[in-house]
Amino acid sequence: MFRRRGLPPELDQPFEVFRALLGPLERARAVLTETVPTTRLPGRPFAEGLAEFEELLRAIEPAMADWRATDLEPQWSACLRGLHEAQALAEQMRLGATVPAGFEALIGAIGDLLAPLDAFIAAAERFRQLRRSS
Repeated sequence: MFRRRGLPPELDQPFEVFRALLGPLERARAVLTETVPTTRLPGRPFAEGLAEFEELLRAIEPAMADWRATDLEPQWSACLRGLHEAQALAEQMRLGATVPAGFEALIGAIGDLLAPLDAFIAAAERFRQLRRSS
């Protein structure tokens, strides 16, 4: 019987959990970018976007253990570290109560908050590699 190239069976469940996390993760990225003013709109208040960003990251964390797998351990660990780093930085910004002043500062702060989450991109690539090699 012909089998469509896919993940090894033991990675089906971790992949489904990982994929389910991408929606809240993308929303977390979006709430921060919505704080950037455009030529037509002033942008969402940074403190409001930051609070929702933190809330979304907290919602992601409980499911992290459900996609942990031996074949993905380095990527999973990097994602967990990135998630914690982004959470810590967001908390630091919130407690410091400093709103980035000016467009450049805002863009820099958002970049700093989002950079640790790039680990999820590497994890997605690892899933693609495992799909191709199975």
